[in-house]
Amino acid sequence: MPFKAYRVDAVDGRVSGKIVTLELSDLPPGDVLIRAEYSSVNYKDALAGTGMGKIMRRMPLTGGIDVAGTVEASTDARFKAGDPVLVTGYDLGVAHDGGYARYVRVPADWVVRRPDGLDARQAMALGTAGFTAALSVVRLEQNGLKPENGPVVVTGATGGVGSLALEFLAGLGYAVTAVTGKADRADYLRTLGAREVLLRADIDFGSRPLEKALWAGAVDPVGVSMLAWLTRTMQPHGSIASSGLTGGIELHTTVMPFILRGINLLGIDSVTCPMPLRLEVWRRLATDLRPRHWADLVHEITLEGLDAVFERLMKGEGLGRTVVRLMD
Repeated sequence: MPFKAYRVDAVDGRVSGKIVTLELSDLPPGDVLIRAEYSSVNYKDALAGTGMGKIMRRMPLTGGIDVAGTVEASTDARFKAGDPVLVTGYDLGVAHDGGYARYVRVPADWVVRRPDGLDARQAMALGTAGFTAALSVVRLEQNGLKPENGPVVVTGATGGVGSLALEFLAGLGYAVTAVTGKADRADYLRTLGAREVLLRADIDFGSRPLEKALWAGAVDPVGVSMLAWLTRTMQPHGSIASSGLTGGIELHTTVMPFILRGINLLGIDSVTCPMPLRLEVWRRLATDLRPRHWADLVHEITLEGLDAVFERLMKGEGLGRTVVRLMD
């Protein structure tokens, strides 16, 4: 049963991907064989597929850190043929063949039964980015964030995590400020629910340990100076959900916001999130966090379009979410 897959390899020190033909016998061991319908494109996928980040722990490897489809076969009693399922995180597309293939075989402990109300395309329109954004919202709520506490801010707001975090928070009734470096995308962000759009170039990042207290909560997939600025501008007992490093990995701040304002810096780990919390987040994604603006958020490609999307993401030109159609 031959099928197509997008395979990443390093040749003469240069990392690149190409479409190849595989057989089921080429797949790694696992309990559940999934007939894939859709995958998605995340910043992590672009880093892996271009070699710009050391994401993959072995090569050659099928890319794609997300997949959704139906169970083709299972040796684990929790799943049976025909079950609608999805997988995000764990070692998928990192050390284990990923979701950019028509068939994917994985350990049963990685598999989430797709919640009612989400088809495979919608699940992958969310994917790791949507799961990360929703996990950020859930963790902020667990630490006391409520709409009446005050405004919340989302950085990197045109990206996958940022767009969806904005969508989720606005849908829950929060007053959301979207931060972006793209002035031409302000209308897009307002469509998703931003009450205010703040251009990165217009921000006075300041230099004091504490600046004017602005935000009750924040979702930050950017890091570096943006995250440092957030620590200095949080309201007392406000929380920041830190989920990404598109700006870099360093953080230069002081302990003053933590000990004088009691702010919380919440690390968001979507890869090894415990299964009970993972299931609760997906339940929320199918109910009260379900996006209202699918058409504005999502566009679709096939495996042949991956290289072009990776290139745009590496140039900082990503917008919303890209789903990858795997069905013939």
